[in-house]
Amino acid sequence: MLIDSHAHLNFNAYGKDLEDVISRTLKEGVWSLNVGSKYETSQKAIEIAERYEEGVYAVIGLHPIHATPGLMKIKTDVEEGNFKTEGEDFNFDRYEELAKSKKVVAIGEIGLDYYYRPKTKTKVSLFKEKQKEVFIKQLELAKKLDMPVAIHCRMAHGDVIEILGKYAGLKGVIHCFTGSLEEAQKYIAMGFHIGLNGIIFKLNLDEVIRQIPLGRILLETDCPYLTPPQAGAERNEPIFVKFVAQRIAELRGINYEEVAQATAQNTRNLFKI
Repeated sequence: MLIDSHAHLNFNAYGKDLEDVISRTLKEGVWSLNVGSKYETSQKAIEIAERYEEGVYAVIGLHPIHATPGLMKIKTDVEEGNFKTEGEDFNFDRYEELAKSKKVVAIGEIGLDYYYRPKTKTKVSLFKEKQKEVFIKQLELAKKLDMPVAIHCRMAHGDVIEILGKYAGLKGVIHCFTGSLEEAQKYIAMGFHIGLNGIIFKLNLDEVIRQIPLGRILLETDCPYLTPPQAGAERNEPIFVKFVAQRIAELRGINYEEVAQATAQNTRNLFKI
């Protein structure tokens, strides 16, 4: 069994063959957690998950790139879905209502993203503060609902670590980890897991993969993005998570089955699925 702990089958990239993709995913013994990036895609993740008795789950939240209305022009991503370029104001009550579905297992993906940012110092400061504000509100939602979180962090580990340090007992995963071994160890010390996906074929995360405990690793794809080169396809899918598992096994000098079993159990324990 394998579990893709961070997929986006709720995105438009699967608009024409969603049922086929999920069918072959489940036939291969792969479960998936479909993650929202805003209200629209969070709602869609729930709608998809509720069609299946098991093996497909939903994570709901507002991604930081959608959380700064008026401060950044959002680049339209046709693979994601239709959204307004001015972003979205986070509405605590609306997301709390979505979380009532039994298929919702976490709040995410939430966090900080400083990669694309305004050009002026004043706007950059406001941009970061707004992201932090929305991030904290969603952490409060997770705390209220006693749910884990899926954290997006890009060029912002210092601020994310500082904020999470104020939420003792909160559990979750640092999705698409790209930081240092020291940063990974800080997250783990706070009780978090590290999410690894196809980015490991683009960036050198070998030492992180070798050194962190297997009990703290989750597998993911971030599909339709970050397709492993072995897949021989442009669009990523949950079934390609096996290539991530194979690479982790190779780097750690253990067998594939051990990685698959451990990471699946880690995911089930964290998200209670």
